[in-house]
Amino acid sequence: MAKNLASWDPEDEAFWEAGGKRIATRNLWISIPCLLCGFAVWLYWGIITVQMINLKFPFSQAELFTLAAIAGLSGATLRIPSSFFIRIAGGRNTIFLTTALLIVPAAGTGYLLQNPDTPLWQFQIMALLSGFGGGNFASSMSNISFFYPKKVQGLSLGMNAGLGNFGVTTMQILVPLVMTVGIFGGSALVLANSSGTLVGKIPAGTETYIHNAGYIWVAILVPLVIAAWFGMNNITASHVSPGLTSTAEAFGKILGMLAIGLVTAAVGLWLLLPARTGGSGLELSKWLVLPLVIAATVFALRLIPGTIRQSLDQQYAIFRNKHTWAMTVIYTMTFGSFIGYAAAFGLAIKVVFGFQHIEVDGVMTHTTVNPNGPSALMYAWTGPFIGALIRPIGGMISDRLGGALVTQIVSVVMVACALGVAWFLSLAYASPTPEDYFVPFLLLFLVLFAATGIGNGSTFRTIAIVFDREQAGPVLGWTSAVAAYGAFIIPKVFGEQIKATTPEYALYGFAAFYTICIVINWWFYLRKNAYVKNP
Repeated sequence: MAKNLASWDPEDEAFWEAGGKRIATRNLWISIPCLLCGFAVWLYWGIITVQMINLKFPFSQAELFTLAAIAGLSGATLRIPSSFFIRIAGGRNTIFLTTALLIVPAAGTGYLLQNPDTPLWQFQIMALLSGFGGGNFASSMSNISFFYPKKVQGLSLGMNAGLGNFGVTTMQILVPLVMTVGIFGGSALVLANSSGTLVGKIPAGTETYIHNAGYIWVAILVPLVIAAWFGMNNITASHVSPGLTSTAEAFGKILGMLAIGLVTAAVGLWLLLPARTGGSGLELSKWLVLPLVIAATVFALRLIPGTIRQSLDQQYAIFRNKHTWAMTVIYTMTFGSFIGYAAAFGLAIKVVFGFQHIEVDGVMTHTTVNPNGPSALMYAWTGPFIGALIRPIGGMISDRLGGALVTQIVSVVMVACALGVAWFLSLAYASPTPEDYFVPFLLLFLVLFAATGIGNGSTFRTIAIVFDREQAGPVLGWTSAVAAYGAFIIPKVFGEQIKATTPEYALYGFAAFYTICIVINWWFYLRKNAYVKNP
C-alpha cells in the first residue's frame, strides 16, 4: 500500500528531482485510466441510446435524449462536492472509492439492457448513478494539481484531462465493438435498423449484445480499483489534506457528500422533466433550475457539521475571488462545449442524417429512415478523439505562449465553426438527402472539437498562474463542475431544437456565448491593464 506523504513541495527543484517527480508520475498514470473509465461510464448513454433506437426499444427520441441529459446533470452536480474531496479525504482515498462506485451503474446498466421491456425509470436511475463518473473529474484534477509544480501544470493537467477524456473516445469505439460478440453471456437482441462500428455498417437482422455496453466497464474497473488502492498516495501536508484520520471516516465523508449531490440533482431533474418521463410535469426552465441546483448543493454541503464544515469554510474562499467566476465562464466555454458535444454528437448524427426530411402535404416530416445515412456509431468517436488528443498539446503551447492568448485564439475559431455547423445543419434538416451535407458538417465539427481541446488545456495554464497553490485545486474542481453542466445543457438544447425543427438555433446560441467569453477573457487577462496579464 502506498504511504501517506507528510510533506510535499514540488516547487523545490531538489525535492522534485530527488523523488518527487517519480511519485507524481506514478499517481498521474494511475489517475488517467481511472478518469478515463469515469468519462466512459458517464457518457456511454450517447452510444447506448443510438443502439436502443436500432433495437426498437419502446421509447421516443425525446425520452432517450433525457437519459444523456440526466447523466449530464447528475455528473455536473456531483462535481461540486467532488471539488472539495481531496482536502477532506485525501487523494488515494478519493480516487479509489469514486472509481469503485462506477461499478454500480456499469453493472446495473448491463443487467437492465438485457430486457427491452425494462421501464424507462430504471434506466433513468442508472443514468443518474452514471453521474459518479462525471463527478470524478473534479477530484481527479484537484488531486493532480497538488502533485506538480506550476511550470508544468499546463502539461500535467492537460495529460490527466486529455487522456482521461479519451474515455469518451474509448467508449465510443469499444462499446459498438463489444456489442457484436457474446463475451459476457446473456441473450442477444436482433437489430431492427442497421447499426455500425468503427470499421463499418452492421445490417439489420444482426444479433447484438447491447448489455455488454455496461459489463465491459466492470471488467476494466476491477483491476484499476486495486491499482488505485495500492499505488496512489494521500498528501497529508497542510496545504493539501491535513488531519486525515481513518480511511473509513474518509469514505463516509465522501459518500455523504455524494448523497447530497444526488438528491439535489434528482430534485432538479424532477422539476425539469415532463410527467411522461417521470418528472413533476412543471417543466421549469433549465436556466432557472440549474442555478438553483448549484446553489442548493453548495448550501447543503456547508450545513454538514464538524471537520467537513471547517474545511469547506476555508475552501469556499474561492467564491470571494473574482477570477473564480471569470474562469468558470471561460472554462465552461471550452470543457462545457467539449463534454456537451461529446454527449450529443452521436445521437445528433442519427436524428439529423439518419432520417429523410420530406415535405408531405405542406408539412415537413422527419420519420422516414434514410438508407444512405451515415452510421452514427461509425463517426461519433471522431470529435471527442480529436478534442481529447489535442488537449495536452494545448497545455504545452500555453506553457510557452500564455494561457489567455491561446484561449482567445481558439474562442474566435469556435465562433466561426459553430456558425458553420449551424448553416449545414439547417440545410440537412430540410433535405430528403441530408447526407449531401454530412462531410462539411463533420469537418467543421471536428475543428470545433479540436478548438475545445486546445482551449481546455489553455485554461489549465491560466488557473495555475492566477491562483495560489491552496486555491488552484478547488478552483479547478469548481470550474469543471459548472462547465460539466454542458453535458446536460447541450443534449437538452439539441433535443428541444430538433423537436422544434430548428437544430441550427442551438449552435447560434452557443456561438453567442463564445463571443461573450472572448470579451471576458480579454478584459481579465489580455487588455493593457488586465488584472493578471497572461501573457
